[in-house]
Amino acid sequence: MLMNLLIKSLNKEFKALFSNTILVKGSTLLPLALFLMIMINNLSSNFPYTFCSSAHLGFSLALSIPIWTSIVMFYWTTITKSMMAHLVPSGTPNILMPLMVIIELTSNFIRPMALAVRLTANLIAGHLLMALLGNTFNPSSYFWVMILLLQTLFLLFELMVGLIQSYVFSVLMTLYSSEMS
Repeated sequence: MLMNLLIKSLNKEFKALFSNTILVKGSTLLPLALFLMIMINNLSSNFPYTFCSSAHLGFSLALSIPIWTSIVMFYWTTITKSMMAHLVPSGTPNILMPLMVIIELTSNFIRPMALAVRLTANLIAGHLLMALLGNTFNPSSYFWVMILLLQTLFLLFELMVGLIQSYVFSVLMTLYSSEMS
């Protein structure tokens, strides 16, 4: 029930983001699938002794670079003139145009890497804090109830971070792609 509501609201949000693009019906399936995959991966990594693949840069890059490359190739093959126009903002002096093209191309090449680094860094930070806090647990301590409560609260916080990071990754990928059209 809750998952169904989450998917419906995300689908509505992605449709709003894609409202002024040339993409066809069903274009919200990719960001939804991306969100669900990252969310399940992030949430399942909070179980003890599990491997968190989305906290590794290689996984995040392998996810963001092919998706971003396919989006860019799609737009360059379908609306080439518009893509060329996006490289130079309107009102740019002629002497600065080559520099602006280089800056815009660099910005477009960096986007998937920035997405991957953001996802990886946030998940690594949370897992590192969980590990450090877990090592402070000493059952013979008088404060073990307080430490256990603190660890439980931090686990809930980590679950929310995993959910938010999957949302941020898929929404930013959607925003970046809708910005191109």
